[in-house]
Amino acid sequence: MLFAFSIAPAGLGSDSVGDVVAEAVRVVRESGLPNETTSMFTTIEAETWDEGMAVVKRAVEAVQARAPRVSLVLKADIRPGHTGQLQAKVERVERALEP
Repeated sequence: MLFAFSIAPAGLGSDSVGDVVAEAVRVVRESGLPNETTSMFTTIEAETWDEGMAVVKRAVEAVQARAPRVSLVLKADIRPGHTGQLQAKVERVERALEP
């Protein structure tokens, strides 16, 4: 299962949120799950719904500890029995782009 999410702190009185967002990314990386962070989303791959959502929850809580308000955008690809999809999905698109 893939979980793509974006956690944004609000109410900090500043446009710079990188330090606070880094706390969420730290939680993700410490989870040990396969993950990727891009400019707008972090994606994790988990075996189960509960495992993935537990990491998302801890990441939200890390941001919530530093901000009075938190926004969460979440998208999930729920496909039991498939692993390694964090890279495999991209590889399939790259192969399709080859001449």
